[in-house]
Amino acid sequence: MLIIGIVLWGMLIGAAAQLILGTGRKGLNWGMALASGLIGSFVGGLLISLIAGDGIEFRPSGIIGSIIGALIVSAIWIAVDRQRAEK
Repeated sequence: MLIIGIVLWGMLIGAAAQLILGTGRKGLNWGMALASGLIGSFVGGLLISLIAGDGIEFRPSGIIGSIIGALIVSAIWIAVDRQRAEK
């Protein structure tokens, strides 16, 4: 059950990152949402939580870090996709 929750949380955070960046013109890319959400949540959420001293508990600092991490991963993904499309 925990794994399902982690995957759903990652997809939610990744979708939020796409909406914030404005990439939802053709709808959400759920593959990118899953990948950027999971990677961004793990890296960003873990780093911010540890820096804030919250440990690995579910706290607001981890949520903010998750969103920031997903935004960074999504922005990189979009930039790489645009470069590939130009070639």
